[in-house]
Amino acid sequence: MDADERIFPMIELRTPAEIHEMRAAGRFVAETLATLRDETKVGTNLLSIDARAHDLIRKAGAESCYIDYAPSFGNGPFGKVICTSINDAVLHGLPHDYVLRDGDLVSLDFAVSVDGWVSDSALSFVVGSAREEDLRLIDTTERALEAAIAAAVIGNRIGDISASIAAVSHGEGYSINTDFGGHGVGRIMHGDPHIPNDGRAGRGFPLREGLVFALEPWLLATTDELRTDADGWTLRSADGSRGSHSEHTVAVTADGPIILTDRSFLGVD
Repeated sequence: MDADERIFPMIELRTPAEIHEMRAAGRFVAETLATLRDETKVGTNLLSIDARAHDLIRKAGAESCYIDYAPSFGNGPFGKVICTSINDAVLHGLPHDYVLRDGDLVSLDFAVSVDGWVSDSALSFVVGSAREEDLRLIDTTERALEAAIAAAVIGNRIGDISASIAAVSHGEGYSINTDFGGHGVGRIMHGDPHIPNDGRAGRGFPLREGLVFALEPWLLATTDELRTDADGWTLRSADGSRGSHSEHTVAVTADGPIILTDRSFLGVD
């Protein structure tokens, strides 16, 4: 065991059978986000998005990872089942009475447990008329996520994932905040290891078969500094610039990374 492995004694490796069991949660998260994106338009209220997600959770017999979530960095419990971050909000957006307007940049982040296994995913999109700079920001987080997934192979290290995200992000001129990033996923939503969105290749915990984690690059257009909204949850850019967030739950396997929250089978990104 090397020094980097000793830093994360609580990391758990999942068997192929367990990863197969996790597919149900991943599929439900993927389907729900695709449904919500399709239904979210100009004129949609954020509370309606949360209510719809709650209804889908109930019908599926799933369990929200958010509603009772009360970490040290939030004003918990969260009390809702989905994060809705709009425009200059990028993470942990608490749904509230707000009606979406033309050109709003929407980030939805959703995590549930199905049969005791958790999956976590996020996507960003624009309702109505989109600004070119918003589309570029969204595209960058999506390509950074693709690069991170491609690096999630046996023999690499956590730093290789972090460096791959940074290469795409910095390559487009964006700065990176490392306060919040990827994380282990399994029986709980947030576990070891933490996976920052910037780092040095070849460093950190070695990737092994059975690791399952959520990879989530997020970016702000012109800053890497955050401020917390008055609700105690919603994180916004310090300068009012817009944010984008892309996330998938990924398993490291002998045959390469498996995206458990893949939406491509639904004909969407």
